[in-house]
Amino acid sequence: MMSSVSKTTLKLALLAVAMFGFGYVLVPIYSVFCDVTGLNGKTGTITEAEAEKSTVDQNREVTIQFDTNVHGDLPWTFKAGQYTVDVHPGKLTDVYFVVENNSDRQIVGQAIPSLAPGEAALYFSKSECFCFSQQTLAPRERKEMLVRFVVDPKLPKKISLLTLSYTFFTAPGSNKTVEKVVEEEPEKNLNKQKI
Repeated sequence: MMSSVSKTTLKLALLAVAMFGFGYVLVPIYSVFCDVTGLNGKTGTITEAEAEKSTVDQNREVTIQFDTNVHGDLPWTFKAGQYTVDVHPGKLTDVYFVVENNSDRQIVGQAIPSLAPGEAALYFSKSECFCFSQQTLAPRERKEMLVRFVVDPKLPKKISLLTLSYTFFTAPGSNKTVEKVVEEEPEKNLNKQKI
């Protein structure tokens, strides 16, 4: 038989393993939960073919506000081409954003979207967005980027104003990649000159 100290040690070890396991699966579970409920402003995606089949509600308008942010020391300027747009639910809408790299080096950024109120995220879908992939900007480069979206006509009538917010972050590991590319380029140019 096991002593009480051994039983307690075994229980504590199992508890530690269970806590680690829970912490490990918590992130994917939370992500799925947010996708299903629209919590945390996560929006859906839709194909353009699906969006074009949607019935447009000509009798209703929803105002979309745009909020743009740049996180931390990312030397970019980022703004919406227009700060609000009125849309008919069901109609595919294009909005442009402008981002500019104010530094003398290439930088890779990633935009993270959020939609408020959170309840509306279930009714807001994008078919095209710069937030779907990382954006690489050369030194002093300015880029115009598209967001194509549709508001589902099933959006609750009490919601008439949505705020779509984007925050640009430096992409993880991008500084290492950029520095490596910059270091390799002069060698390539020297090799070309020797030939």
